[in-house]
Formats: sequence, structure tokens, C-alpha cells
Amino acid sequence: MDALHTFHSTRPLWALLVSLLAIPLIVATGERHRNLRETWTILAAVAKTVLVWSMLPWVLQGRVPEISLWRITPSVELALRVDTLGLVFAIVASTLWLLTSLYSIGYVRGAGEHKQTRYFASFAMCLHATIGIAFAANLVTFLIFFEMLSIATYPLVIHKETPVALAAGRKYLSFVLPAGLMLLLAVVLTASIHPGGLDFQAGGFLSGDDASRVLLRWIFLFFILGVGVKAAIMPLQSWLPAAMAAPTPVSALLHAVAVVKAGVFGVLRVTGYVYGPHLLKDIGVWTALAWFAGVTLTVASLLALRQDNLKRRLAYSTVGHLSYIVLGAAILTPYGLIGSVLHLMFHATMKITLFFCAGAIYVRTHKEQISDMVGIGRQMPITMGAFAVGSLGLAGIPGINGFFSKWNLALGTAQGGQWIFLGLLVLSGVLNAAYFFPIVQQAFFRRNPEFSSYGEASMWMVVPLALTALMSLVLGLAPNLAAHAWDLARAVSAAVMGGAG
Repeated sequence: MDALHTFHSTRPLWALLVSLLAIPLIVATGERHRNLRETWTILAAVAKTVLVWSMLPWVLQGRVPEISLWRITPSVELALRVDTLGLVFAIVASTLWLLTSLYSIGYVRGAGEHKQTRYFASFAMCLHATIGIAFAANLVTFLIFFEMLSIATYPLVIHKETPVALAAGRKYLSFVLPAGLMLLLAVVLTASIHPGGLDFQAGGFLSGDDASRVLLRWIFLFFILGVGVKAAIMPLQSWLPAAMAAPTPVSALLHAVAVVKAGVFGVLRVTGYVYGPHLLKDIGVWTALAWFAGVTLTVASLLALRQDNLKRRLAYSTVGHLSYIVLGAAILTPYGLIGSVLHLMFHATMKITLFFCAGAIYVRTHKEQISDMVGIGRQMPITMGAFAVGSLGLAGIPGINGFFSKWNLALGTAQGGQWIFLGLLVLSGVLNAAYFFPIVQQAFFRRNPEFSSYGEASMWMVVPLALTALMSLVLGLAPNLAAHAWDLARAVSAAVMGGAG
């Protein structure tokens, strides 16, 4: 990839605004014209996806589109910049929002959800905030959109408005609001020790000359507390399984498209673009972060084994797999960072497939417990076939994209001589197989008269889940196809580890 250079473009701004502009159209159309309302959602999702993907050739050529919106202080401005890491996150979020929007139409109609207009409007606001996070040029812009995402997600968490959903919403706020204060404190302290600006820089813009090691460690702690709640790093993870009270497409948003991915994206920004590998090694905080990630991915896998509710098992699986990404960022090796960026992309396609399948099962059969799904593969073979693909991929079976990202994470631990973390990755893979494979086995290889006849959910749901499963297969066989996943991940690693760009 050529040397990076920036240029002015309004395309990042339009990619940010398109979902925001759709919200008044969605609200004005309302429940009385639901086909038109959902048309606005789909058009906004298509436009956002096209705008984001249109910037891929520029970034692959080393060109970085940016736009300054307005100056906040003499050294800080509200600005958007599409660097390689930001584009990776934006591609994941925009593409999967399009598929989630199609899926949502089938889900909310099939499940008879109430207040569907609020649902689609909140979804659009979440994607507006997510693209703002991806394209934020500096810490202040990142902070604004990060907190916007926290607030925009709340109506989706409580959407069902049952006592359980309202309790989940309160728990969600009790975690994300204090985390927002921690992130604000970290940004303010960073600005106080580095008055020259807060623009993200590959390799980090802070240095050991900016402040004492003790203060730099405290600021790093505040950053990790700020973004770590959304990244579900233990012990900050308990809000996530509770949030499974939300409709299944919201779970897909939480686990694959936006919220938790914003958390691990924040970890990558802080470690790679604020502190950088050299400073993290110098002040010695990488070890603590790596251990938190290693413990999280192991314990979460053990907790997943105990869950009979399908969505809760998937939730604990997500907690574990997010820490794969955190671990790859923490071990500070080129292959570790490549694996981390790849897993940011690849986990999304696999996990959204699994949640789509869970939603299709619920809408078609009203089953939520794994023990009630014996033999369901005979009734819903497409859905459970897609579920098998996602399960095999998350367990790291070759031929599906999860193997490729896990392989690079394993290479990264070996590259750094971190053998204990390699062992934890292998153990977690075994545990992934232990909590996923029995679901597939009982679905296809055990009989149940209740599921003796064919009957899938609506094609609005089946087609998206089949497409995400297909994406996982294609990216497993050709990880550089279409999205240039391998090229983008290598470019991020080269820039951060080399401190250039």
C-alpha cells in the first residue's frame, strides 16, 4: 500500500448523515404506512453501504478522505477521517445493517412487535453513531459519537417494555453511563498532558515525555474502563447477557454490528492510535490488559456451556470472542494485531448468522431453550445449516473465516513468545466446540415428531441468514475477496507496529 496522504472529501460526511436523514422520514411515515417506512430504512441502509464501500479503493491506494466540520478549541476540531481501521469497522457496520434491516422486517412482522416505528428510527440513529465512531478523526469526535451510541441503544434494549426488558435497560445504563464518565475523564486528562492535539495517529501520539508513567497508567485505566464496558471485558460484562431481553435483531446489533464492536474498536484505537505499542511496553500496562482478555475468553466460554437459553449462550460466546480481539491488540505483535482486525470483521458475520438463526427459530416455533430444539433441523434445514456454519467458524474449523482470524491470533501469541495465551486460545476453541456442536448434533441427528415437517421462517429472515453464512464461508476460503480483509488487516498492523501513517 502506498504512503498515506489525506485529502478533503464530503463522502465521509454523507456516509455519516444518510441514516440520520432517514429518521424523520421513518417517523413521519409511521405505523400507518409501514411499507413506505421500511422502504426509507432499506434505502438509507443501501446508500450508507454504497458510500462506505466507495471509499475502499481510496484507502487501498493509501489515500485518506477527511472533512473538518468545525473547530471546538484551537487544537481540536470535530472532524471525520477514513483511515484503514475506521474503514474496516464502517464496512462491517454498514453492510450488516443492510442485512439486519431486511431481517428486521420479517422479524417484527412475524413476532408482532409493537412500536415498530420507534424500533426502526432507533436502529438508524445507532448506525449514524456507529459510523461517527468509525470515522472519528480524534478523541473528542470519538467521545461524542461513542456516547451517542450508548443513548441511542437504550430504546432498543427496552423495546418490549416488559419488566425484564426494563430491568435490562436500567442495568445497561448503570454500566454505560459511568463508563462514559471514565472515557470523558481519560480524554480530558489526555488533552491536559498533550496540548498539541488529540488526532488519532497510527503508532500512538502520546509518549513517555508527556507525563509520568504513573499518570499515563491511570489514564490508560480510565480509557479501558470507558470502552471496556461495551467490549464486555470481565468484570464489566454482565449487562450484555441481560440485554438479551431485547428482540433478536437488536441482539444482532449489540453483538455483531455496532455496540460491542464499538467497544473493541475503541480498545484498538486506544492501544494502537493513542498510546501505541512502544509506550504500552514502556509503561507495562499491556500485560494486565492481555490477562484480563485471556481470563475473559476462558471464563465466558465456561459460562456459555451452562446456558440452556440459546440467546444467552450466544451472549456469553460474544463476551469470549470480543476478548480474542482485545488479546490480539494487547500482545503487541504484528500477527496479533492482524488477527485482531480480522476477528473484528469475521466474528461479525458468524455471530450475526447465529443470532439471525435464533430469531428465525423463535418466530417460527417460539422456542428459546436449546433443550426444546431437538430435531429442529428437519423442519428448518436452511436455518440450522447456517447455524452450523457459524458454529463451526467460531470453533475455528478450517474453511470458515473464524479459522483464519484465530490462526493469525495464534501466530501472534507465538510471535511474542506468549505461550500461555496461546494455550488459552486453544482451550477456548475446544470450549467453543463443546457449547456449539451439541446444538447442531441434536438438530440434525435426533428425531422429534414436533419438527417432522418442513417449515422455515419468512424469506425476509431466511435470505439474510443464508447470506451471512455464505459470507463466512467465502471469507474463509478467500479472505481477500471483495472486502480485501487480509490487505486491510495487514495495513493496520504495519501502520501501528511501524508507527507510520
